Amino acid sequence: MARFDRYLLSQLIVLFGFFSLVLVLIYWINRAIRLFDQLIADGQSAWVFLELTSLSLPSIIRIVVPLSGFVAAVYVTNRMSQESELTVVQATGYSPFRLARPVAYFGLFLAAIMSLLTHVLVPLSTERLSLRQAEISQNMTARLLTPGEFMTPTPGITIYIRDITPQGEMLDIFLSETVPGVRRMNYTASTAYLVRTDNGPQLVMVDGLVQTLSLTTGRLMTTGFDDFAYDVSNLVKAGGSQRRSANGLTTWELLNPTEETMDEVRQTAAQMIVRGHDRFGQALLAFTAALVGFSALIVGGFSRFGLWRNIAFSVGLVVLLKVLESTGMSIARSNPALWPFVYLAGLSGIIISVVLLYIAGRPYFFKRKPRPLSGPHRALQPSGAP
Repeated sequence: MARFDRYLLSQLIVLFGFFSLVLVLIYWINRAIRLFDQLIADGQSAWVFLELTSLSLPSIIRIVVPLSGFVAAVYVTNRMSQESELTVVQATGYSPFRLARPVAYFGLFLAAIMSLLTHVLVPLSTERLSLRQAEISQNMTARLLTPGEFMTPTPGITIYIRDITPQGEMLDIFLSETVPGVRRMNYTASTAYLVRTDNGPQLVMVDGLVQTLSLTTGRLMTTGFDDFAYDVSNLVKAGGSQRRSANGLTTWELLNPTEETMDEVRQTAAQMIVRGHDRFGQALLAFTAALVGFSALIVGGFSRFGLWRNIAFSVGLVVLLKVLESTGMSIARSNPALWPFVYLAGLSGIIISVVLLYIAGRPYFFKRKPRPLSGPHRALQPSGAP
């Protein structure tokens, strides 16, 4: 790699690291505040908070990488243009395409990071996060069933358990449920068990009685039962589920959906295939973002007033690419056979960059070339004029 390539690439990587750190902290703090309120309200420790927020970092970094790459390319190009570094290098014979070579290396660096995130780190962290949230939910359910205390997990519901055996059998349970202005129901049972089902935890009470008091008529009805199942899933804030999400699947599972996988994540084959190709499209878009930022500024040439118009132009191009990304995703979701449209934004960005670099190498592309003087005009020039 030439010395200029190493110099420009080092500048891009340093600025990319700085902007990534700033943006990741902003996104992370915003998400951590919401998670902190939820976990502290549920009585979780600071270690659980740090663990869950750490597992969310790969998803945040995946969002930040293309944006940081674009901002770094724009910032470095603008600074080198203002300090005439690019002008000096171009005077030595470097064409715009030659100048873009270290930016292309930088784009490949971003694409490699995005590939690692989308294919490995994000699925693993999503799967682990889902499991930890399910474990926390189970712990919350266990804390709800504390013997010897009257507990009110939600307004209108009170529960009391005299004792819990080592085998998990609850003895002498009382549960009161009140619907304001409608009725009040009291459940009593000699024994009860907490059973986990696909629809959430169920409290199965054995050998008990239900007392229903109508608050409108004042009538009391009693019903005895041998066993009765009461849904307690609404008494806790279930933080997760054993069901996997599409983001937690591997790329191979997304590109080759099966009936079991589709039922598990509750998505169609078209949606899963599009998600799989979108992981490759994100890497291509990260490569394109840096190249578009550099090309949009280099096409403006040198200006002592700065390149603010070109910077605004580059931002407009990024907005256009995001529109093309959304459009391509919508088309691909409508028909699995149209999955190549997922790469519409990335390929369009490469084409735009090539066109801009081609124009940058021809200053008179949109201007009329000056014609040399001839005939009587040349005769009017003073002697000694070139």
